[in-house]
Amino acid sequence: MDRRDFLNWARNGLASAASASLLLRDGALRAGTPDEPGASGVIPPHFSPRASRAIHICLCGAMSHVDSFDHKPELIRAHGQSLVSDERPDVFFGQVGRLRAPDWTFRPRGQSGLMISELFPELAELADELTIIRSMYAETSNHTPAMFQENSGFRLNGFPALGSWLSYGLGSEADDLPAFVVIPDARELPAGGAIHWSNGFLPAQHQGVMIRSEGAPIEDLFPDRPVDPGAEAASRSLLEAMNRDHLASRSGDDAFAARIQAYELAARMQAAVPEVASLAAEGPETLALYGIDRPESAPFGRSCLLARRLLERGVRFVQLFSGGTFGSPRRNWDGHEDVRQNHGQEAARIDRPVAGLLRDLRRRGLLDDTIVLFTTEFGRTPFTQSAADVVGTGRDHNQYGFSVWLAGAGLKPGIAYGSTDELGWKAVESPVHWNDFHATVLHLLGLDHERLTFYHNGIQRRLTNVHGRVLRDLLA
Repeated sequence: MDRRDFLNWARNGLASAASASLLLRDGALRAGTPDEPGASGVIPPHFSPRASRAIHICLCGAMSHVDSFDHKPELIRAHGQSLVSDERPDVFFGQVGRLRAPDWTFRPRGQSGLMISELFPELAELADELTIIRSMYAETSNHTPAMFQENSGFRLNGFPALGSWLSYGLGSEADDLPAFVVIPDARELPAGGAIHWSNGFLPAQHQGVMIRSEGAPIEDLFPDRPVDPGAEAASRSLLEAMNRDHLASRSGDDAFAARIQAYELAARMQAAVPEVASLAAEGPETLALYGIDRPESAPFGRSCLLARRLLERGVRFVQLFSGGTFGSPRRNWDGHEDVRQNHGQEAARIDRPVAGLLRDLRRRGLLDDTIVLFTTEFGRTPFTQSAADVVGTGRDHNQYGFSVWLAGAGLKPGIAYGSTDELGWKAVESPVHWNDFHATVLHLLGLDHERLTFYHNGIQRRLTNVHGRVLRDLLA
């Protein structure tokens, strides 16, 4: 390069590179990599998205749909009777007791008239924001495989979570925060732990990053003793040079490249995370809106408020978990012994925070390009888990029919889609599989579930496997 070419490059090339960097950071321009060999070659997003980010609230342990979002008058009338069926119900603990009416009263809510029970009194006030699916079904009634399917579309571990697919397909809008953040229940991690936010076979940079809403947001993010700024800068410079040389000798080593990116991101997060995780700047009205002024709802309220703050700073996908592992006493939604006690306890923890989150997103204009997902791995039986001649107090697992809801960008609000039978046992009208649910979420975010692929072990893998359909009746 002669002197004139160098000056031209310095004047034009550097300015163009800087401009492109700023446009990428601000989301006005998006970098894309063509799909893996054998795929369509289309660069995501595949079409104009309805939403640019999402929050996923996962209720671990299986929330009872017949006590919350699926009103069944016939179940109320049949309370205390035996189930009349040509088949023996296949339930997890093998006990089929008498039918039990819901423990909470249903009534029509809002202008839409959606029937929602008193289990979620605050959330019920926002019925006109909700798009309820009442005909979900799963392929297993075992918690951990069902949670795998809820998150990754497959009942086996080792497959990428929804958040990882979104990170892979859309990238991050933030320079100093990951695309996919997970906020666990303040009490403990869900059964299976970090495997639920695994990147699977996708590049390692797309795995979820866990941030806690209480205590240290991220463990070991800071050194345990002060380090001189000059020494810190020098050590990072040396580490960068060593990593660069080592990576050059290990061409194609995705794990090592991802580790370098993780360390670089961690360095940037040292400045970003303390600021985003601190709720000191939030006023008392906002804290009360999320229920942080109440002891029962404060932990999940902090998680929901942290999720909103993360979205505002460019995080693509935030996943919150309500409930932990399966022990005694119950710390999740697994109401085998006593649904009223169990669900009453868990709903009190999340009702106001989730309603506050929806209200806050709406008033800030964020709900116009954000989708909120509220799911559980399966439902619970309309009959009790007890002896055949007893009306017990608990309900067993039910994979055959249950309810979830969505809210926000691109959705028809205030509607219910599909239905279970008259007792709430099985999905009978417009059954929805997790593949269909995931296809619809991807569609709202501008991604075609059939074209978002990754070549792995001889297969163009998809979040939706070889199935899935977009639920267009849900779309505005």
